[in-house]
Amino acid sequence: MRGMDVVPLASGVLTLVSATPVVGVQASREPVRSLYVHVPFCAHKCDYCAFYSAPPSGDVIDRYVAALVRELELVAERCRPDTVFFGGGTPSLLNLRQWETILEAMRRLNLLGAAEWSVESNPATVSLDKAKLWRSFGINRVSMGVQSLDTALLERLGRIHSREMVFRSYDVLRAAGFDNVNLDLMFAIPGQTMELWQRTLDEAIALGSEHLSCYEVIYEEDTPLYEQLAAGQFDVDETLACDMYDALIDRAGAAGFRQYEVANFARDNSSGGDYPSRACRHNLGYWLGEPSFGIGPSACEFVDGVRSRNWANTNLWIEQLERGRRAKEFAEALGPVASAGELAAFGLRLNAGWRFDEFQSRSGLDLRIEWKAELEELVTRGWAEWTPERFHLNRKGHRFADSAAELLLRPEKT
Repeated sequence: MRGMDVVPLASGVLTLVSATPVVGVQASREPVRSLYVHVPFCAHKCDYCAFYSAPPSGDVIDRYVAALVRELELVAERCRPDTVFFGGGTPSLLNLRQWETILEAMRRLNLLGAAEWSVESNPATVSLDKAKLWRSFGINRVSMGVQSLDTALLERLGRIHSREMVFRSYDVLRAAGFDNVNLDLMFAIPGQTMELWQRTLDEAIALGSEHLSCYEVIYEEDTPLYEQLAAGQFDVDETLACDMYDALIDRAGAAGFRQYEVANFARDNSSGGDYPSRACRHNLGYWLGEPSFGIGPSACEFVDGVRSRNWANTNLWIEQLERGRRAKEFAEALGPVASAGELAAFGLRLNAGWRFDEFQSRSGLDLRIEWKAELEELVTRGWAEWTPERFHLNRKGHRFADSAAELLLRPEKT
């Protein structure tokens, strides 16, 4: 998952400001309506990936499943999820028995029945039996990590699946009854030409999925791609990356997808509204500052105004849960100004931006007053539009969404 303390953008990554813990946050007993579950295991670490993951070994996965059930038990009293998201890693790597253990525990803890329940999958690890099991417990959305449909580029990224596996897995999901499928794609891959990108887009769109998530390659330290770039094995062509992003918006729009966030496009069966009907509701919750439980190694969480993260170490996380306590690496609470700044920055990712009345209702502050100079600056740069009802980035502004978001962040007033 794209963690709550990091905002991935089409043109880069914005890391949110570190906050000074605030004493005396009053806990609300309102149910938390969002649940994220991190499954850290991958058959192979992709060359671009900086998220926490590890190869499965020995009895670690079974111990992980038992610890995950324990963590579910610890949050179940407050958790009544409308959205659930199993991310990774590769959640589809778990076998049927392990999935059954987790899902039966969720049934026992009254955690089933979410309106949207997503699972990330790799095309190499999707089977009909597994997909049918997911559907039988109420999982209704699958996000498949395609990345590319070009064989050479899949190898370049270190992916373990083939293009043929993508088509086969897609058919399996449809056969199991899934009518809400997302395809993850990447652009500006080293060696990727505009022709190859357009071909992948056209083939992906032709599959008929309900959602596309399309990300520009990000070169993060401690990844093979970063090391290759630093060694001068290839160059980054920013102009080509921008052209690929424009091609994405045009081709997806022409095919009936509606862009609702910097990197996300969904089909829309509704008669209007800020977001298309097939938008990922779980991720919308992050961008709109909704509370969410996060369980599993490295999972981020935002509950009662406190942001926290579990240890990004599977063995350490398991050991803490085996002792009956959650494995938190840190927890911090933001004061009202810094919290509102983060909320403003997150919401700016969305094409709809912020309605001024909604932002004031959520934050207690008026975006037009507290951020007047910053909003005017974004308009002056030609990145945004300001109407009487709302403020939002335009198409040009989406290419600079990380810089725009940074402008809205605020340190806590002293």
